[in-house]
Amino acid sequence: MMTDWTKLTQNLEKRGFSVRRFAAKEEAAVYLDKEVDGVSVGFGGSMTVQEMGLYPRLAAHNNAVWHWDKAGLEQAAVTDVYITSVNGLAETGELINIDGTGNRVASTLFGHKKVYFVVGRNKIAPDYDAALWRARNIASPKNAQRLGMDTPCAVKGDKCYDCQSPHRICRGLVVLWEKPKAIETMEVILIDEELGF
Repeated sequence: MMTDWTKLTQNLEKRGFSVRRFAAKEEAAVYLDKEVDGVSVGFGGSMTVQEMGLYPRLAAHNNAVWHWDKAGLEQAAVTDVYITSVNGLAETGELINIDGTGNRVASTLFGHKKVYFVVGRNKIAPDYDAALWRARNIASPKNAQRLGMDTPCAVKGDKCYDCQSPHRICRGLVVLWEKPKAIETMEVILIDEELGF
């Protein structure tokens, strides 16, 4: 799919999101390194964030809390800044995330002054239905495989089976139609590279 960056940016801005676009992940990492300074910052479970090397970079000059550190689950929920990604982003402006524990999606709704979403071009879909399909049938099976879950989607790696497995990681769905009122700023960092799932 060829992304219409102008349309996507305009639609996100109409919904209350700030938008920045970068050609490469390194450029985006440099930008975030300058923007997020001397604050507490939580990182949601995100392969995109990990591939960008954001945690060690920002931990050098911030009080950083990593989602994948057991102690970090609760601490990351009360930081000034939160950084994560999405499972699907519609060109029409909707941000879609699916979660198993709920902490990552909860942090995109409440509790922080500023939230950043870092999004590679592979996560962009033409509309809401396609972005939701992507979140369920591409991102979720790949994440289940990465985590070694015993679910049909992890075994077959082809789609969501809406299973009832106790290992299911698809337990909550959050769609941001607009920036939540309780969060001062939400910024979508668009990166013209394939990143994460």
